[in-house]
Amino acid sequence: MAFSGILNDADITSALANCQAADSFNYKTFFSQTGLKSKSQDQVKKVFEIIDQDQSGFVEEDELKLFLQNFCAGARALTDAETKNFLAAGDSDGDGKIGVDEFQALVKC
Repeated sequence: MAFSGILNDADITSALANCQAADSFNYKTFFSQTGLKSKSQDQVKKVFEIIDQDQSGFVEEDELKLFLQNFCAGARALTDAETKNFLAAGDSDGDGKIGVDEFQALVKC
């Protein structure tokens, strides 16, 4: 798994199971259940780099929509509402994307 050495596979599986239903994803709950919230800034940065599929230095809306699939290929895509809420929560400078600093702050909030 892409997050081995950072996150526990069992924690990821459990967190994904808890947000299988459409519109059930809550980023705060997910970060807590996967153990990401308790990780170091460097470990959170490594997770960000995995989620930043195009390696642009930012996570854009299309990457956020597929956020759960970074943790398990068979996971569902986020709904449009979940994606927009996630982006709004993390995009503190209003540029329409989430940078690494914004992601680290979002994980720790």
